[in-house]
Amino acid sequence: MGKKGRKEGSNGAESRANLVLIAAEEFATYGYYDTKVSTIVKKAGVTQPTFYLYFDSKEAIFSELIQTFRHKLSELTKESRLETGLDPTLLPDRIAIGLSAILQFFYDHPNLTKIGLYYSSEAELIKKQLVEQITENLLSEQRDGYFRRDIDMKTVSESLVGSIERLTLTYLFTDQKEPVQLAKEIVALYLNGLKV
Repeated sequence: MGKKGRKEGSNGAESRANLVLIAAEEFATYGYYDTKVSTIVKKAGVTQPTFYLYFDSKEAIFSELIQTFRHKLSELTKESRLETGLDPTLLPDRIAIGLSAILQFFYDHPNLTKIGLYYSSEAELIKKQLVEQITENLLSEQRDGYFRRDIDMKTVSESLVGSIERLTLTYLFTDQKEPVQLAKEIVALYLNGLKV
């Protein structure tokens, strides 16, 4: 039986989930190198052997956090793609729904977001993959006639990811704006521009 199969039941699942939650907070606050397994287990109220029932190392739990973030972000981005045949009047609201789901995930999981989007060595790769995924969505939506054909969708995607990255720090994480409000403002800016 592998390490992860030794502890079963709700107490085991709760202990593991608590370790992950506390590890995310520690990594987001102190960074990878200054986070100690001893601190994680102390805050979780478990022993170091309990930690090692679930994770082979500090690197393993950190890697799991990054993979969890990457997977969920990819899933939400795929779900945000507009379906073919959408009534054009519904476009702003439909785009805002997809974007607000991503921003809500960031808002609900700030430590995981800080690790995955800002602090980890994989952050740039994650953002690059996000740009690629959004570009694919936009190209498909451009082919469906939702957006002008003379616009480079890779540029739009890079700009959008940059906006999301910055506005998450300045508005979401400071509680100045809610995810839905911020999503609507971003959509209005990208769809309508600044002119009256």
